[in-house]
Amino acid sequence: MADSKLSCFFLGLGVGTAVGLLFAPKPGGELMGDLRDRASEGRNFLWHRSGELRHQAEEILERGRSSVAAQREQLAAALEAGRRAYQEAASEETEMGDSS
Repeated sequence: MADSKLSCFFLGLGVGTAVGLLFAPKPGGELMGDLRDRASEGRNFLWHRSGELRHQAEEILERGRSSVAAQREQLAAALEAGRRAYQEAASEETEMGDSS
C-alpha cells in the first residue's frame, strides 16, 4: 500500500513536471530575466510613490502648522482685546467710583 502511494506520488510529480515544461511560457533564463525586470519596476514604483507620499505628508504638515499659527494669532488677538476691554471697564468703574 505504501509502495502504491509512493509510486503514484512520483508519477504525479513526473507528469506535473512534464506538463509544466511543455506549457511554460518562456525558457527559465528568460523567465528569470522577466521576473527581475518586474521586481525592478516594482521597486522603482514604490520608490517614486513613497517620495510622492512623503511630499504630500510634508504639505499636509505645513498646512497644519500654518493653521495652528493662524489660530494662535487669533487667540492672542482675542485675549489682548479681552484684556483691553477689562482694563477699560475697570478704569471706567474706578472713574465712576471717584465721581461719587
